[in-house]
Amino acid sequence: MNASEPPSIWMRPEPANRRTARAQRTLSRAQIVRAAVEIADAEGQEAASMRRIAAETGAGVMSLYYYVPSKEDLVELMVDEVIGETRLPERPGADWRASLVAAADEKRALWLRHPWLATAWTHGHPIWGPNSLRQQEFVLGTLAEFDLQVDELLSLIGLYNSYVESFVRNEVGWLEEARRTKMDMTEWMRRSRPYAKQLVATGQYPMFTRVLTETMTPDMKPEARFHYGLDLVLDSIAATLARLA
Repeated sequence: MNASEPPSIWMRPEPANRRTARAQRTLSRAQIVRAAVEIADAEGQEAASMRRIAAETGAGVMSLYYYVPSKEDLVELMVDEVIGETRLPERPGADWRASLVAAADEKRALWLRHPWLATAWTHGHPIWGPNSLRQQEFVLGTLAEFDLQVDELLSLIGLYNSYVESFVRNEVGWLEEARRTKMDMTEWMRRSRPYAKQLVATGQYPMFTRVLTETMTPDMKPEARFHYGLDLVLDSIAATLARLA
């Protein structure tokens, strides 16, 4: 990117459609992003290279850069594209807690549909695409009725986001690992059993032994465990709001 180019993909208007030299048909930014998402869904985000997308769209690799200047821009467009699947009301309801639960459920469902989201964006800065901004506005707006300083608001929403993303990242991590290695959790546990028994036999790890034993027959399914932890986080937020009132 040279100094005269806008620093954000969202400041760069969609280039006019043009025929590709290879396929002699039109190509667009939207087509590129859709192809990238389909590849990432099927094979993981690392498979969605510019070369692979070019092959899927029938375009030359350099033609893609006319629409999407960098791989980082592509990832940002991909993330915002799938966030557009999120189904939330235009504004949060009167019950802030119910609104945050709804947003958490939508994010979990989205990441389970697109497991690559858990690792796709690691640069740390937020995405300011239209779909991402609508989602952010909804979540931040759940606590708008409270007289919070911005730092207080961001801390409470940060606590909430950290829990939701941490839980789901771990959950989809197993899905991605199973896709990559063709070995699900059940098979991993079977292969790990001899070493686990050796560790238990030492008697040095009583809490590990308890966790391991009870994990084999879990009381909660993942969704119930997700909501149990979410309720604890929302209880903490409610207690903080009461204290700040």
